[in-house]
Amino acid sequence: MSRLSELMSAVSDLDPKVGGELVREIKLLQQRTSYGLMFERHRPEAVELPGHPVRTNSKVRLLPGRGSHETPDSRLWSVERVRRDELEVAAIIDGNIETRTVARDDVLVVAEFSDRIYPGLRLDETVELGGDKPFHSVINGENFHVLEQLTFTHEHAVDVIYIDPPYNTGAKDWKYNNDYVVDDDQYRHSKWLAFMERRLKLAKRLLRPEDSVLIVTIDEKEYLRLGLLLEQTFPEAQIQMVSVAINPAAVARKGYFGRSDEYYFFVRLGGAVASAVPLGPEWVATRGRTHRGVIRWDLLRRSGSSPTRAGHPGTFYPIFLSGDGREVHSIGDPLPSEETPRSSVTPPEGTIAVWPIRQDGTEGRWSLGPDAVRRLLSNGYLRLGTLAGERTPIYYLPRGEAQKIESGVYEVLGRADDGSVITSSLEEQERTQVPGSQWKIPSHDSTQYGSRLLAKFLPGRKFPFPKSLYAVEDALRFFVSDKPDAVVLDFFAGSGTTAHAVMRLNRQDGGRRQCISVTNNEVSVDEQAKLRGKGLRPGDREWEQFGICDYITKPRIRAAITGMTSDNEPVKGEYKFVDEFSLADGFEENAAFMTLTYESPWLVSNDKSFAHIAPMLWLRAGARGEIIRDVETGWAVTEVYGILRDLDQSAAFIEAVRSTPELRVVFIVTDDEGRFQQVAAEIPEVEQVRLYAEYLRNCEITGDQS
Repeated sequence: MSRLSELMSAVSDLDPKVGGELVREIKLLQQRTSYGLMFERHRPEAVELPGHPVRTNSKVRLLPGRGSHETPDSRLWSVERVRRDELEVAAIIDGNIETRTVARDDVLVVAEFSDRIYPGLRLDETVELGGDKPFHSVINGENFHVLEQLTFTHEHAVDVIYIDPPYNTGAKDWKYNNDYVVDDDQYRHSKWLAFMERRLKLAKRLLRPEDSVLIVTIDEKEYLRLGLLLEQTFPEAQIQMVSVAINPAAVARKGYFGRSDEYYFFVRLGGAVASAVPLGPEWVATRGRTHRGVIRWDLLRRSGSSPTRAGHPGTFYPIFLSGDGREVHSIGDPLPSEETPRSSVTPPEGTIAVWPIRQDGTEGRWSLGPDAVRRLLSNGYLRLGTLAGERTPIYYLPRGEAQKIESGVYEVLGRADDGSVITSSLEEQERTQVPGSQWKIPSHDSTQYGSRLLAKFLPGRKFPFPKSLYAVEDALRFFVSDKPDAVVLDFFAGSGTTAHAVMRLNRQDGGRRQCISVTNNEVSVDEQAKLRGKGLRPGDREWEQFGICDYITKPRIRAAITGMTSDNEPVKGEYKFVDEFSLADGFEENAAFMTLTYESPWLVSNDKSFAHIAPMLWLRAGARGEIIRDVETGWAVTEVYGILRDLDQSAAFIEAVRSTPELRVVFIVTDDEGRFQQVAAEIPEVEQVRLYAEYLRNCEITGDQS
C-alpha cells in the first residue's frame, strides 16, 4: 500500500477534497470482508432539502429553469460566495474547476450522508382525541437523517420496527442520489444494498437488544440479498421468513408464474418470541391440524424424526393398563438393552402391556421417558384411546397445552374414567395460536384492504401498492399483544398503514402503544412531470403539497383518527375482522405531525435553537402531554419531563420534580459539568440529560459509518 499512499498524498496536495474522498474509498476497500455479502457501496447518498437556507460552503444542486423539461442536474456544487439574490458556486467537472453565478432561487441545498448533521423538529399540527394517551408521531424527512435524530430520543427504546422498503423493481419506485434506479442499471442491486445497510445499522441502535423485533417486507426481486444482509447486520438474531398471500387473483406475467405473495422477514432480538394470539377461523388453513377451540392431545408414540427403538433405549418401555383398558395401572422401566425382547416382560397380574408399536408393526419409541410420563399421569395429563391390546393408543398434553391449564386459559371441569383431565373449550374469539410460515388469509388482500380501503379515507388520491391494513395488524399482533405500551417505528411509512394498524390494536385491548412514522415528501414521478409543465419546482408550496407525507400520510392518519375524509366527509364503510365497527367512528388517539429540520451546531450550543429542539425532548420523554415550548421563567415541568434552563433556580425545579410522580426525565441546560452533577445528584430517581452536550455528542457519532 506504500505506493498507493504516496499517490493519495499527491492528489491531496493538488485537491484536498478529492484526496479526502479517495482516502475514504480506499479505507472501505481495506475493511471489506473476503466472505459474506459483497456489494459496491458507491459514493455517499445525498438528499435535497427544499426550503433550507443557503450558506457559504453549502452543497447545492442546480434546478432547471421554470417550465423546463430538462433532466435535473444531479451534480453537487459548492457555494463559494453568497450575495443578496445571487450565489457563486463551483464544481469539479471533467477534472476542471468550473464556477457559475446563479440565482439564489435556482438551487436546492443538499446534504450528503457522510456529512454531520444536527437535526431538529418543527411541530406543524396535532390531532388530539386520545386524552392522556401518548402521541403517534409523523415525521416528514429523509429517513436516514430522522433515524440519526431518533438515536438521541429512542436509542434502545423501540419494541418493533416494521418497514416496507422499496422493492427495487426497476420501475422508478425509488431514487438513489436523486436518480431513479431503473432495471438496466448494472449497479442497481449494490445501490439498494448500500441504501438498506445504512438504515439498518441505525435501526439496530434503536431496537431494544433484550426483546424486540424487526419486520421487513419484500418480494422476489431482493429477498435473497435482503436475507443475507439481515444475517450480516444482525448476526445475534433469530431470523425467519414467512410467505404472505397478498393477491388471490395473482398478477399474470408473461413467461412467469403469476405473483400472488410476498415475504415478511422477522428478525427477533434477545428474548423476543411470537406470542400465541386469538386468530379467526381463516387462519386454520395455515396449520397442519385444525384448531377447534379444545385443548390438544398429542400421540405419545413418537412420529417424525428418529421414531424407532434403535438408538433410543431409554424411551422403549411398557405402560401397563387395567385388563379392561380403562385406566393406567403403572409405568414400566426401559428394557436393559436393545437386544432384550419385549416378550421378556411379564405384566403385573390383571394388566396388559402397551408398547410403542408403529403402524407397520416395527418397534418405535415413546416421545418421553418413564419419569416424565409418570408425572403426566399424576397430573391427569395422560389419556387412553380405544383398547387395542399392546397397540392401544395413548395420548398426552404437551408442555404448551399443559401451561394453558395452569395459566387459566382452559378450566379443568373434572376427570375421565382413565384419570385424564376434562377441560373447558374456547369460544372462537378466545382461541389462540402461533400460525405456520405460510399465511393465506383473505384479510391480507392488498387490493381490497389496501388500495380500496385507503380510497375511502382519501377520495381521489392514489398511492402505489399500499399494504393491507389487516396484514400489518396481524404481523404486529404476535409481538405487541403482551406489550400495551409498545413503541413501534416505521421509517418507510408511505401511506401510514402501520400507524393505522397500531391504533386498531390499541382499540382492541385498551393499549397505549405509539407509532413513529417517517416518510419524505417525494412527489410521484407522474405528478412531477405535470408540475414541471406548470413551471413549478421542488420547494414551491404548490409542488410540496403533492408530496407523499403532506398528500397521503398525514391526511390518512388524520382521517383514521377523526373518521372524516380528506374532503371533510364521514368515512363510509366498516372495519372488518377481529374488531368490526364503522370507519367514521375513528379512534381515541393523538397524533403530532412534524418536519425534520437541520440546525446550526453553534446556534444549538448557544441555546438559540430551542424551538426546534423542544419537540425532540418531548419525544424522548414519551410523547405525552404538552410540549415545553419555552422556559422563560428559568424552568418548566410537565407530568412526564422537565427542563432547567437557569441553574440559579435549581431548588424550585428540584422540588417540582420530586412532587411529580410520573416524571421520567429532566434536561439540564448548562456548560458546567460540575453544576450539572450537583443538580443530578439531587434527583437520582429520574434520568438526567445535560443539554446541549449530550445532543451534540450524539450528532458527532452518527452518520454514514459504512
